[in-house]
Amino acid sequence: MSSPHEFPAIDHGLLRFLTCGSVDDGKSTLIGRLLYDTKAILADTLHAIAATSQRKGLSELDLSLLTDGLQAEREQGITIDVAYRYFSTGTRKYIIADAPGHEQYTRNMVTAASTAHLAIILVDARRGVQTQTRRHSYLAHLVGLPHLVVAVNKMDLVDYDQAVFERIRAEYLDFAARLGIEDVRFIPLSALHGDNVVERGERLDWYEGPTLLELLETTPAAHTERPESFRFPVQYVRRPRDAANPDLHDYRGYMGRVESGEIAVGDPIMVLPSGRSSRVRDIQIGGVSQSSAMHEQSVTLLLEDELDISRGDLLVRPDEAPPTVRELEAHVCWLTETPLSPARTYVLRHTTREVRARVKRIDYRLDLNRLEQESADRLDMNDIARVSLTLAQPICPDPYALNRATGAFILIDESTNDTVGAGMIVEASASPSP
Repeated sequence: MSSPHEFPAIDHGLLRFLTCGSVDDGKSTLIGRLLYDTKAILADTLHAIAATSQRKGLSELDLSLLTDGLQAEREQGITIDVAYRYFSTGTRKYIIADAPGHEQYTRNMVTAASTAHLAIILVDARRGVQTQTRRHSYLAHLVGLPHLVVAVNKMDLVDYDQAVFERIRAEYLDFAARLGIEDVRFIPLSALHGDNVVERGERLDWYEGPTLLELLETTPAAHTERPESFRFPVQYVRRPRDAANPDLHDYRGYMGRVESGEIAVGDPIMVLPSGRSSRVRDIQIGGVSQSSAMHEQSVTLLLEDELDISRGDLLVRPDEAPPTVRELEAHVCWLTETPLSPARTYVLRHTTREVRARVKRIDYRLDLNRLEQESADRLDMNDIARVSLTLAQPICPDPYALNRATGAFILIDESTNDTVGAGMIVEASASPSP
């Protein structure tokens, strides 16, 4: 008889997902359980975990050691940095990000969520929905994660009581409705004992929904749930030359990654911000011609016309062009100890384009504990606020809600070259720069 986590040999695509929630809700243990039960742990790693667990006097494997990799994390029993792990099943590949639960590491959670497609928000069945549960749910919603899974963990410590699960579910749904969170699923589980993670187990027989792995296996892949506009930021202009055959390889190719949408040979193309047009003459991957390219493929595009194109330009379809703007309204997460100052100029990096930017005003700062807006004249580390930015040169963004690649940016300190802020564009305006 096949086990319940065996699926047909169909590739459902890569899924990047995030685990988050309050401290000690069991995020690292859940990831360890997923890796252990899907047999994704190497023998030497498993032996090291068993030896460490024995030294700690534990009767079972401490699966959290798989992700709590920093020495400080092991000593303090907390997650500080974002830990990434990779595994695959018969149907898809996964990249897991284990985000810290402490409030002071909010910036790490935002960083992890920026590339994820699904968030697993853990709730301790004994404690229910906590302040950090609400914080992380709000942040996941803010950065545009399309799918949320609320995993009510440690059900073994409440005797697998269905009433406890239903009470937490009702409390979370009430909170989610006020934030506008729509796609949320609930799963009761025990990461320590493996109930409802990969195998269903026998102690949650009242739950008739999918296990966590079954849900992950069937979540739609990124870029597949709605039509997307073609966006191709130019990273590098390639001019290969062959001295023996100068006519064979003498061309101008534009290298980069297709961030969204698709393109095919013969399709019309527009270069932004210049607005000049051409058509695609060839698409190459590793020097081999292709008839088309799609999202997340790194390719070289050759055009029919010789145009002035350089790093930082954006190639789009003429009928899908975003506006060329000099002012932005965005949510910004401040990442550094030096406060944001409206008096300073920063470098704004949007896709592969860099421009100088200043904060015109701070509209409000988000109080993530009370989920309310408050006035502010500066931002400290881990603060999230809505700000207005003015740019010295134009960029061509999309709203973050429509395109996470071209709707995001980072702010860089000109003097130190440190990344100091991460932004998500809400609105863009073609107003002239000051």
